[in-house]
Order: sequence, then C-alpha cells, then structure tokens
Amino acid sequence: MTSSLSKTGYKAWGGPPKKGPIDGTVVPCAAAGSLMFTPELSTAALEAMRAVPGVYGRYAFADAFHPKSGWVAEDTIGLDAGITLLAAENLRSGNVWKWFMANPEAQRALELAGLERKK
Repeated sequence: MTSSLSKTGYKAWGGPPKKGPIDGTVVPCAAAGSLMFTPELSTAALEAMRAVPGVYGRYAFADAFHPKSGWVAEDTIGLDAGITLLAAENLRSGNVWKWFMANPEAQRALELAGLERKK
C-alpha cells in the first residue's frame, strides 16, 4: 500500500493512523517497490497490471488505476518510476542496499535504533 491518486483525488491509503476505507484503487509502484522482498508475487502482479489497457504507457505505469470502474490516472509520476527502478536493480544485484549501507549515516542510524549491523 502506498499513497496515490484516485478517482476522487490524492489519498494516503491505509497508513497509520487509519485514513478511511480503501476503495479498490491499485497502485503499481507498491508492488514494484516490493520486488526485492517478494520477487515472484510482485513480478506476477506487475505483469497482470501491465496487461490492463491504459495502465502502462510511454514512460512507465500510471500512478494508479481502479480495475472495476476503468479509471486510470493520467499521470506517470517520477517517484513511482524511481522506486520501481531502484527495487528492480536491488532485486537484480543487491547493490542498492549494499551502497546505502556503506554510508556511515546508515550504520549510525542502525546503531541508534538498537539494530545490529548486517555484515
């Protein structure tokens, strides 16, 4: 789940605190952003979404769509495309996490949170 456009405007779907009912809007970058956690499930979801007319355009997936009403957001959003590309590269090589974790700020944040550094 992630925030997106909807037929009735911008929505922060399901984030704490609960913001109200989910109306069935589907957000492709939510599945794309999970590629490195659930590669088979996320890939299958993205392939199914790409098959929906109008959902995948010239540049990338639309921000969101509603499969029952046929509504598709007119916008392709760079943030959505960015998380999709980063997650795909991280699934492919693991380098995104490796490069991020090489930063002393990331190590310090883990330390402050009481989490062990993954070696």
